[in-house]
Amino acid sequence: MDGNPVKLTPLEFKILLLLMKSPGRVFSAEEIYERVWNEQAINTDTIMVHIRRIREKIEINPKEPKYLKVVWGVGYKIEKW
Repeated sequence: MDGNPVKLTPLEFKILLLLMKSPGRVFSAEEIYERVWNEQAINTDTIMVHIRRIREKIEINPKEPKYLKVVWGVGYKIEKW
């Protein structure tokens, strides 16, 4: 988020939009999956992959994220800005 445009896939955009609508709120992988795909979550590994790809696109240093955080054992959140 250094002011440069970022190209996201439609699914990445939906995930990021969901998180950005509630900054600071932690969403479980299951909840993200069910809200974005509109179906029951069976395998949420895809969420981890999408989060990693989003982080690579929006973070200056994806290894030490400033915005898109993992809350270990709980889920994912966007930090309040």
